[in-house]
Amino acid sequence: MEGVGRPDGDVPPGRCAYQGAPGAFSHEACIDLRPWDEPVPYETFEAALGALHRGEVGCALIPVENSTIGRVEPAATLVESSGLRVVSEVWRPIRLALMARPGARIGDIRTAESHPAALDQCVGTLAELGVEAVEAFDTAGAARAVAEAGDPTRAAVAPARAAEVYDLSILRNDLQDSSDNRTRFVLLSRDGA
Repeated sequence: MEGVGRPDGDVPPGRCAYQGAPGAFSHEACIDLRPWDEPVPYETFEAALGALHRGEVGCALIPVENSTIGRVEPAATLVESSGLRVVSEVWRPIRLALMARPGARIGDIRTAESHPAALDQCVGTLAELGVEAVEAFDTAGAARAVAEAGDPTRAAVAPARAAEVYDLSILRNDLQDSSDNRTRFVLLSRDGA
């Protein structure tokens, strides 16, 4: 992973925006790529980029492409039209897990919630399991919603870290259809920052 372990000279340490809830892939990427920064969650890509434009954070880490589904929309289009500068980029492996409330069994699951891009990366596996995909704003946000709902027929598709954060049980690891599933993240800063 390029960029790991060294601060990017163009982006001073501080706060790094990402889209999603704690435990999301973008949150993991912030921690791994900018461990000296405080990761700051925003519900939408627009909100994360807006925080960077306003100077509330020093950088933003945004997913723009996935090896299985291609461009991550609308993130890629927003980055292209943002006027922000791409400082660096990194491809990260993406491993999806199916998680539910403790005590739930895989045969109990009727719906799996996640960000549309994550659902697209495991559409075949979900179909094999007979589980209906339900779109949510974020992978980890879906995990949080499943934990709060307490419904043993609902599951989330999210990073394994989200199961730890929201006290869920992993019913199946490596849910993604492709074993080489990866996402490209770009680190953005304001011009002249």
